Amino acid sequence: MATIPSLTSLPSLPSREDVLRMARSTTDITGQLLDTAGNITRIAVNTLDPRDGSGAEALRVLRRTTADLAEASASPQAQEAFYRIVDTLTRLGTTGAPLAVHPVSEPAQALLTALGDSLLPVLDAVEPAVEEVAEALGEFVDALSPLLPAAAGLTAGVLLALTPLIRAAAEVLRDGTPELRRIADALTSTVAPLMPLQVALAERAAAAGAGVVRATLSPLADLTEAAAASTKAARPVLIAGEELLVASLEQLQPLLMATASRTGRVARAAAVRVSAAVSPRADGPLVVAAVSPSGV
Repeated sequence: MATIPSLTSLPSLPSREDVLRMARSTTDITGQLLDTAGNITRIAVNTLDPRDGSGAEALRVLRRTTADLAEASASPQAQEAFYRIVDTLTRLGTTGAPLAVHPVSEPAQALLTALGDSLLPVLDAVEPAVEEVAEALGEFVDALSPLLPAAAGLTAGVLLALTPLIRAAAEVLRDGTPELRRIADALTSTVAPLMPLQVALAERAAAAGAGVVRATLSPLADLTEAAAASTKAARPVLIAGEELLVASLEQLQPLLMATASRTGRVARAAAVRVSAAVSPRADGPLVVAAVSPSGV
């Protein structure tokens, strides 16, 4: 026998105000959609209307543009460029496809996967430090911006001075191509028989090195723990030394600034005297007096 639901479980009907509000909202949205559609239709009609010339002008410009594009793409230069692009892409594909399926690529892919899995946590851990260092480096470069033009000029001068040497070296190497080939052949014939021996020695060295590392890991861990404990014990002394060093620098700062200012004044006075001695004025001797810091 079916149970009759109670009056409290039945949902309440919307009131007259709610119905009117929903109807008004639906009407407003419908009106906005119709207005938007009318505006789009009006724009399209105004654009393509042949009566005021805008539609015919747009079609004429479009027809002329497509004709110019067709003419440009049909030129021998464009066809040659397209052929070169397709040929380059084909060569890249034929060269890269064997590399992707080559057996050597499997260890490389495994290495990249292992590096990615191992480096992601490390990158996540050092991300804040890297961001802070990058910000500090940006501030440092911004502070050094006045010196960048001078550095660029100096670099350009050095490159210009090295250009003749590089050209001369290239010319010498170009003239000595047969001798270089003889040297390469001699080195190849000398090194090739030694490669198997080097591989065997490398395997033995790797095995010995692995044994040494395994033997030294435990003492190294003990030493590290002892050093960490000593550092924790000596932390107050280190902090006190750092505070003493910073306090000493703060006390020396006024003296260093005064010394630098006095040295700058002496250098400027000496520069003025040297300029006056090298290029004296035509109307008489130039007398330069250096002002002392006390103002006398």
